[in-house]
Amino acid sequence: MKWWHYSVIICVIIAGFVSLFASGSPDGLERVAEDRGFAEEAEESNFEVMPDYVIPGIGSDILSASLAGVIGVLAMFLLAYGLGKLLRGNNEQSP
Repeated sequence: MKWWHYSVIICVIIAGFVSLFASGSPDGLERVAEDRGFAEEAEESNFEVMPDYVIPGIGSDILSASLAGVIGVLAMFLLAYGLGKLLRGNNEQSP
């Protein structure tokens, strides 16, 4: 296995574990909106993949939060990997 395989595995494990300790408190933007009094003016999004980092259809909040972290890491990895492949071009060979 290559070094980045290990990196992805470590990131997935960390995301699955650390996401269990995510705070239920509002994030920075939500907190400022509440403090400044314009949180009520916010509009709901028409499309949400994982609203509030919870996967719809999974009964366990703990499992849902853990899976949301893992899915997020994998999605970002695939996006970065695909972009890297695209920008690398067809001229260079893979090592």
